[in-house]
Amino acid sequence: MLNIILFGPPGAGKGTQSQFLREKYNLTYLSTGEILREEIAAESELGLQVKEIIGRGGLVSDEIVAKIIEKKLSENRDSAGFLFDGYPRTVRQAEILDELLAKFDMPLSGVLSLEVPEEMLIQRMLERGKTSGRADDNLESIKHRFVEYNEKTHPVTDFYEAKGNLHPVNGVGEIPEIFENLCAVIEAL
Repeated sequence: MLNIILFGPPGAGKGTQSQFLREKYNLTYLSTGEILREEIAAESELGLQVKEIIGRGGLVSDEIVAKIIEKKLSENRDSAGFLFDGYPRTVRQAEILDELLAKFDMPLSGVLSLEVPEEMLIQRMLERGKTSGRADDNLESIKHRFVEYNEKTHPVTDFYEAKGNLHPVNGVGEIPEIFENLCAVIEAL
């Protein structure tokens, strides 16, 4: 079973590369944002809870996200593996994910961290903002996202590096080239 976390700062290309990775390796894709939207749309008990929290302007707790991840792991036990995108975002979430994977006897294969210089990321997101219509792809929002990422999410790399699971991958170049870089690391796992 291949269980991978695709990691990297905003604009590193995680969403783009996730599509290719899940197709090539037949992985169950777990994006917390996508899962939360699905749960809300399904009006599940968790979905209704999440909808209420978001409606109040709150953030969904680690415990609720963990329940949703646990549900997806449980529902897809016969999967060829999982690709986590956008999770974990904090060291606490990484600890919770480790516990969940152990519970289901699904060891983590590796954390693939797309490495891209911040200046290039900013340019990518500004360009994306011109064509995607994403409201958060403006300079002020981008800078705020990097502050959040550096304070809360980047420490997750130290957590996985200490466990020997972190695999930096060059995220600069053409999309097919970056995909090849990721596949080379996966094949080595």
